[in-house]
Amino acid sequence: MGKANTEIKLLEATMQLMSEKGYLGATTREIASMAGVTELTLFRRFGSKERLFEEVLKRYTFLPRLKEILPDIEALPYDKGLRLVGIRFFETLKERKTLFRIMLSEISSYPEKIKDIHNSLIDEVFHILTNYLRSLQQKGIVRKTAFKTAARAFLGMVFTYFLGEEIIRGRNISRHEMENMIGEFAEVFIHGTLEKK
Repeated sequence: MGKANTEIKLLEATMQLMSEKGYLGATTREIASMAGVTELTLFRRFGSKERLFEEVLKRYTFLPRLKEILPDIEALPYDKGLRLVGIRFFETLKERKTLFRIMLSEISSYPEKIKDIHNSLIDEVFHILTNYLRSLQQKGIVRKTAFKTAARAFLGMVFTYFLGEEIIRGRNISRHEMENMIGEFAEVFIHGTLEKK
């Protein structure tokens, strides 16, 4: 088994077990066994459970999705670009619903290092949208504002919608409903940030 293949198997096993048992419940022994490697191989590749978890978050959560669409949103009108950000964010949350549900339930008991990893990932997501909004301001499309706060506000609307409907109420939101709701969020947000002519 090649190095890249081994890493993928370990990451996929980590994702599956943490989605079922959480960070605290999934052991490195179980992860290695599910991946078909020894626990020693896991530690040689990643060094620690924390590092493995960090890599799972970087590869399988919303960050890669948002990075992928950056070239697309730069070329779109503001309303369409913002909607695309919201839709991709929601879709990723929905695809990883089990993992996010577990993360939400156990985050208060995470070791500090894991909380730091989680927070740095969230900060990077805000950073992407912050930079997008700042680039729009430089083009004269949006007014100068606290861009990081604005990014938190928009992604917060989408996340709260996901949390309330999919996690708390247990609904399975249709794509049509989700797109309509995110379109509404984008409209509200855009009218609060557009440069006054």
